[in-house]
Amino acid sequence: METTISQKVFLDNASTTPIDERVFNEMIPYFKEMFGNASSNHEFGLIARKAIEKARFQVSNLINSKPREIIFTSGSTESINLALKGYVESNLYKGNHIITLKTEHKAVLNTCIYLESKGVEVTYLDVDENGLILEEELINALKEETILVSIMYVNNETGVIQDIKKISKILKDYNAVLFSDATQAVGKIDLDFFDMDVDMLCFSGHKINGPKGVGVLVKKDEIKLTPLIHGGDQERGLRSGTYNTPLIVGLGKACEIILNEFDEIQEKLNNQRGQIIKHYESKNIGVVNFKSIKTSPHIISITLKNIEAEDYLLQNKNEFFASTGSACNSEIIEFSHVLKAINIRDINKIIRLSF
Repeated sequence: METTISQKVFLDNASTTPIDERVFNEMIPYFKEMFGNASSNHEFGLIARKAIEKARFQVSNLINSKPREIIFTSGSTESINLALKGYVESNLYKGNHIITLKTEHKAVLNTCIYLESKGVEVTYLDVDENGLILEEELINALKEETILVSIMYVNNETGVIQDIKKISKILKDYNAVLFSDATQAVGKIDLDFFDMDVDMLCFSGHKINGPKGVGVLVKKDEIKLTPLIHGGDQERGLRSGTYNTPLIVGLGKACEIILNEFDEIQEKLNNQRGQIIKHYESKNIGVVNFKSIKTSPHIISITLKNIEAEDYLLQNKNEFFASTGSACNSEIIEFSHVLKAINIRDINKIIRLSF
């Protein structure tokens, strides 16, 4: 979705999106008159509980999972921590080796670094010149002690789509489960939890015109996790704490809107993408990266021709908002670990436009 602040165009939607007015309106009653605690055994609690279960159904309906496979969290970062730490702790008797990519989000990479400090062996795989997993390297890295593989579905800086279903098939001959960070995939490309045959995936509300502070971990029933948070046994004991009913309701509504309007959303994203590519290439401003492979329609990586990215964005600060990389790195001036891993040239000239 495109929005403006003082007539400036927001082209950094991979970092966050504006909340849909329909989502906001759906949430309001649960801040006010329907303020009950979903764990309370009275009418106010029952109203909140029904709203949460409705949202659980809305989320599962969008991604084709079972409602009971949905675990509500505060967002993808918490979901990633729960998936990786929770699975490792519950399954160390099977092995202590996990595999991921060097181009994963920092939420995955830093969780892996933490697990290494606890004695877990982590293999960080290289990618090819397009940021795609090297299947031979994955196969060579797999061993008897491998219990988990974490591969992002759509990269948040490049938009490159990994063939998660193919990776899942490779793992069928091993004991490892597959987790996928699908934060940039939901709502942008077709995603079917059952058909992908992953064991766990996650995404956040604020990437799909929903509220910040809410997300989900989706996991198959048979996957056992040790919870990060202990308390009142909410979410079947996997995520204790009082339910944030308004945000969960908002996430559910956002998922319902995507399901009902997916074709329209796709058409809009592709139109915006086409217009932006035409603008940059016809005016000889920059070259679009990764055009030869499958990428999500909502992210464009561009190498500018005659100017560094920071200078270009500064020159155009009165026209649009965009990014030189992941927003999670914005407070630290350093080159993107994703672009470094891909060995892409002229990193200092790359901008990311997302809508």
